[in-house]
Amino acid sequence: MDEVIDAAAADAKALAAGGCDGILFENFGDRPFHKHVGPETVAAMARVIAGVGPTLPFGVNVLRNDARAAIAIAAATGAQFIRINVHAGVMSTDQGMIEGEAADTLRFRASVAPAVLIFADYLVKHASPVGEHSARDLRERALADALIVSGAETGEPADVQRLARTRAAVDAPILIGSGLTAGNAPDYAAADGAIVGTSVKRDGRVEMPVDTARVERVVRAFKQRGHPGPGTRDDA
Repeated sequence: MDEVIDAAAADAKALAAGGCDGILFENFGDRPFHKHVGPETVAAMARVIAGVGPTLPFGVNVLRNDARAAIAIAAATGAQFIRINVHAGVMSTDQGMIEGEAADTLRFRASVAPAVLIFADYLVKHASPVGEHSARDLRERALADALIVSGAETGEPADVQRLARTRAAVDAPILIGSGLTAGNAPDYAAADGAIVGTSVKRDGRVEMPVDTARVERVVRAFKQRGHPGPGTRDDA
């Protein structure tokens, strides 16, 4: 656990130094994932967050889809938001069929952490939809506070057209959930934010530590995306 905490603390420091506005903690190293985690994962994630002591606003994502655990951790650690991969509808995944549990999630949030925001994936990566999925329903019926649009898998850029359609359908913040780089940041002017992993890691490899210089390039490019200038088309 000490090694995990030290690595997470180093990544958090690099993200802050590179200009990020927030941090998302998730159990990405737990592959292959359970749909819902055991108490050991909840305890471990809470300990890691407490050990890091993040100085930026932060969120929690408990993979593969444990919204209840994420809310509990958020309540215990002071997180501002959680990410839920499947908040509504049904997705076919490598963990089997995952059904959204919006009704239970919203009621549990109300009881333990009512101020925590729900960032919900719309057609999450590493999954295929079963039946029709509506961005408007995710916002208006499942009551997600923000929507996330991703590519098909980790590190793959989000579909610009899907972003545009989602932007037109909902009045809510929309984030890019995968594949953002300094080079493609200008393509996502319609996004309000982004969750970035692979492209800010050393050598662009998701399993490596966060590289402050790469963070700076991605943050600068994303924040300047409406005003492109020299140096913004960088594939790092």
